[in-house]
Amino acid sequence: MRLYKVPGIAQKLIKGYTWHRDRKEKTVYLTFDDGPVPGVSDFVLRQLDDYRMKASFFMVGDNVQKHSALALEIAQEGHGIGNHTFHHLKAPKTSLAVYLNDVAKCQKVIEEKLGIRTKIFRPPYGRLGNNFLSSLSQEYEIVLWDLISWDFKQELQPIKALKKIKQHTENGSIVLFHDQQKSKANLQKILPPYLDFLASKGFKTEVL
Repeated sequence: MRLYKVPGIAQKLIKGYTWHRDRKEKTVYLTFDDGPVPGVSDFVLRQLDDYRMKASFFMVGDNVQKHSALALEIAQEGHGIGNHTFHHLKAPKTSLAVYLNDVAKCQKVIEEKLGIRTKIFRPPYGRLGNNFLSSLSQEYEIVLWDLISWDFKQELQPIKALKKIKQHTENGSIVLFHDQQKSKANLQKILPPYLDFLASKGFKTEVL
C-alpha cells in the first residue's frame, strides 16, 4: 500500500529532520525535487505564477550547472532554493566523505550561478545515516516532508493521488513533488487542480 502521509509516529520517532511547519498557521509548503529540468520546471513556474504561489526547489547541482538560466529564473521569481546534492547520491551507498563533498559541490554551483547560500538540504530518496545527519545538521536544516505525491511513479493513478494529497493536506504540510522528466505527465495532471484546491481552501504558500 502506498502511503501519501508520513505517519505521525514516524515523524516523532525519527528525529533531526523537519517534517512539517507550524500546525497553527494555514500555510502549505510546496517543494519540488531534482530540477531544474527544461519542459518541467518551467511548467511548474507557470502554474505557481498563475496562482501567485511560492514553493521551494531542492536542486541537483548538476542540473543547476546545465540549466543555470532556468535555475536563476526560479530564484528570481522569489522561490526558495535548497541543496539536493550535486549527483543525486544515495547516502547508504556512498561514503560520508564523498557525500559531503558532493553536497559542498552543489552548494558551490548554487552560489556561483544564483548568488544564494542556501541553508536547507534534502537528501535524495529521503535517506541519511546518523553520521550523515550529524555532519550536515551543523550547516543545514534537513527538510523531509509529511505529504508525498508519488508523481514519479509511472503506474500512478493521478486522480487517486490528487484525492489522497487533498485529503491529507493540513496546516504546515510540506508537500513533495518532483520537477523531473519521469514526473512530467503525472505532475501536469496533479499540480494544477491541487493548487486550485489550496486556493479554494484559503491556504497560503510560503518558501521554507
